[in-house]
Amino acid sequence: MVAWVIWIVLALIALIVIIFIAYYNKFVVKGNRIDNALSQIDVQLKRRADLIPNLIETVKGYAKHEKGIMEDVTKARKALLSAKGLPARIKADNQLESALKSIFALAENYPNLRANENFKQLQEELSSTEDKIAYSRQYYNDSILDFNNSIKVFPGTLFARLYNVKERPFIQITEAERKPVKVSF
Repeated sequence: MVAWVIWIVLALIALIVIIFIAYYNKFVVKGNRIDNALSQIDVQLKRRADLIPNLIETVKGYAKHEKGIMEDVTKARKALLSAKGLPARIKADNQLESALKSIFALAENYPNLRANENFKQLQEELSSTEDKIAYSRQYYNDSILDFNNSIKVFPGTLFARLYNVKERPFIQITEAERKPVKVSF
């Protein structure tokens, strides 16, 4: 009879240890998933930044007197590449998006530029990269949601406090990005 009690106590202790380990590992895996999602955003932002010098060189030949726009894009690209931390990268990315819109608006004034194969190819690659950035941001926020839910629901909230695991922030869009895009023909 005493042997049964010892086995039951040992089994309960083992179960408790397994639960503690499982929750610790759960938080680590979800945290790593978030870090990976954030690095995927960086990969796509870097890809876009790498395409921009080619785009600028293509546009320069057609719009030599539009030097200010080229400088704005170059400055915004440098700011993105040197940005540290998520808020700074988001701010720099927004500036770069705005500068790129200027280039594409400029292209409307130069029909030969729009017809240029290099420009078309670069525009398509940038468009594809923008889609990948949007997907990466969505995946990041989905990972954040999963992580935050796991530390807010019972019993995860108990283990989160025990392991000092904190909620992580979502990527937020700016007020300017929430406004509808104005299209005029």
